Amino acid sequence: MFETLQAQPADKILALVQMYREDPREMKIDLGVGVYKDATGLTPVMRAVKTAERQLWETQDSKVYTGLAGDPAFGDALVDLVLGDAVSRDTVAAAATPGGTGAVRQAFEMIQMARPDARVFVSDPTWPNHLSILNYLGMEIVPYRYFDAETRGVDFNGLIEDLKTARAGDVVLFHGCCHNPTGANLNPTEWDAVIDVLLQTGATPMIDIAYQGFGDGLDEDAAATRKLAAAVPECLIAASCSKNFGIYRERTGILMAVSADTLATGLNQSTLAFLNRQNFSFPPDHGARVVTMILKDDALRADWQAELEEVRTGMLGLRTQLAGELQRLSGSDRFGFLAQHRGMFSRLGTTPELVEKLRKDHAIYMVGDSRMNIAGLNPQTVPVLAQAIIDAGI
Repeated sequence: MFETLQAQPADKILALVQMYREDPREMKIDLGVGVYKDATGLTPVMRAVKTAERQLWETQDSKVYTGLAGDPAFGDALVDLVLGDAVSRDTVAAAATPGGTGAVRQAFEMIQMARPDARVFVSDPTWPNHLSILNYLGMEIVPYRYFDAETRGVDFNGLIEDLKTARAGDVVLFHGCCHNPTGANLNPTEWDAVIDVLLQTGATPMIDIAYQGFGDGLDEDAAATRKLAAAVPECLIAASCSKNFGIYRERTGILMAVSADTLATGLNQSTLAFLNRQNFSFPPDHGARVVTMILKDDALRADWQAELEEVRTGMLGLRTQLAGELQRLSGSDRFGFLAQHRGMFSRLGTTPELVEKLRKDHAIYMVGDSRMNIAGLNPQTVPVLAQAIIDAGI
């Protein structure tokens, strides 16, 4: 029977990884893979994670299943981390998922259950998994403008114009701070305008947040998500612990459904549990338990936040260094957007042909749309990249 299956398109990121590995040049720079790396090229296990895992190993006396929605303590810890006191806890349904992508999938499934004809507005650009899941589920995708190729910032006027075409029953997918692949973020005033449009149209927002703590700080990075959740009648939030806790392979995520009243919360909670049951029954627990231990223990949390702050300021330093080096080499401030962007990613705003030129002539690997992972740099490779960008005529 399986001879009827169709070959699926190759993953472009994985293909780029393989090309990088096979490149024999000694000086080569990988800016394609979307994982954090330190100055040595390692994705380290955070100190607090190691300590919590050691404590867990010593004290855990059972590996029995948790509930369908995961350990309630994990839900409480993540709701507090992401939403703070923006909404009442009893208006938030939450279920643990296999990573942030698992939360996104469950969110889309929940939307489809509630509104089979819902349109999902998605920023241009967004992450491939968003589009892939939506297409697989057969849900209608409506792109909205986001990135301005001239300024390398947000095309805010285009964004607002497109969002005004949404209607009640539609869903608008937003990125939390640092999550858009371009590195460009909406400012607080722009978020206020977005909220006004949502209230006018009746569309439901969904936020995918995976880099809290990578931009301007834990609370600062959650500010837009909190403001949005507090302002609208209901919303969905898919959150990941892969990046800010460095536990990529543990697949630790959560889906939150914020509602206007506790009656709706109960229905949402039972729906989330039902969806988990249909997809994987009980969610993975190890990463979720480690995260819970860190967030509930003052000493572990302080150590985690200190290390996360080192990660955040390190990336900001690389951004400032790269923007300064490019200004020196080009004699202009046209690359100043690199210092304004936040998180791991920035989009140079150049052509696939020049991206390919960077790879062939300089062994610099980035995605074809010129998205690059700033965390793939270190102080020694920043000047190399800057010179290559100038030499390539970008």
